[in-house]
Amino acid sequence: MNDLTLTGNTLTMSSREIADLVNRRHDNVKRTIDTLVQRNVIGLPQIEEVSNLGPGPLVVLEYRIGKRDSFVVVAQLSPEFTAALVDRWQQLEQSQAMAVIPDFSNPAAAARAWAEQFELQQAANQALAIAAPKAEFVDRYVEGTGLKGFRQVCKLLGANENEFRLFLVDAQVWYRLGGEWVPYAEHIAAGRFHVKTGQAGNGHNFNAAKFTPKGIEWIAGKWAAYKLQGAA
Repeated sequence: MNDLTLTGNTLTMSSREIADLVNRRHDNVKRTIDTLVQRNVIGLPQIEEVSNLGPGPLVVLEYRIGKRDSFVVVAQLSPEFTAALVDRWQQLEQSQAMAVIPDFSNPAAAARAWAEQFELQQAANQALAIAAPKAEFVDRYVEGTGLKGFRQVCKLLGANENEFRLFLVDAQVWYRLGGEWVPYAEHIAAGRFHVKTGQAGNGHNFNAAKFTPKGIEWIAGKWAAYKLQGAA
């Protein structure tokens, strides 16, 4: 399926193909895109009506997503599939290039073509580098049961501790309470943190919040999307 389309002057991929690449339901992918648009992480996509060949309504709505925004969406959904997305874009762009070959006898056209290819490759390399810690985690830790502390997660993601701490605060993942960092209740209920209570040697009670494997996988996707947004 060649799902690359020229939308205006921009090559775009459909939300349906993104869903197929990351093995997610199409409606879940569209909800993620809506959330990222509302947070101004990605631009407002074009919407088009497409005939539905399967069960359900005769016509479904699909989003058209540009290359940069597609990396952000996949980083949010399943960063371990970033490499597959890069491969798919390369396949689609090669097919497009066969149809529109620059006039390399024209120095200006040739320079533009080489510049565009360089920028696309740089974007792909950057997305892979940002998603790599998440992919490594999926390979090594998702099946485990171990809990990880803040510094362990920073090391796993290759994140600066101060920047990552501020990111967790801004994203409303945790907050400061009585000198301790405490996750919001919704994240504890979602199984992303395990809070261990105990008593220090001076008799004071304490709470120690640890990331669960599920929580590390989740926050790694958020962190990847945040870093992609900052690099844009």
